[in-house]
Amino acid sequence: MGKQNWFETLNEALVAEDILEYWDCLFSSISYGETRSWTFDRDGRAYYASIYRESDGRYERPLVYTY
Repeated sequence: MGKQNWFETLNEALVAEDILEYWDCLFSSISYGETRSWTFDRDGRAYYASIYRESDGRYERPLVYTY
């Protein structure tokens, strides 16, 4: 069975990739049709994350990369 790709809430989407605690609270919400990106450090490594909110309000599974 594959991973779920769409979520009803931002928290559900962030939890799916285990990055909820790294969400930058300065950006409290994401507008419909918007993509939000941010960087964070975890376990001594730098990460780049990006999340998209569809026009129907659902959140796409975040993309997370190391750099």
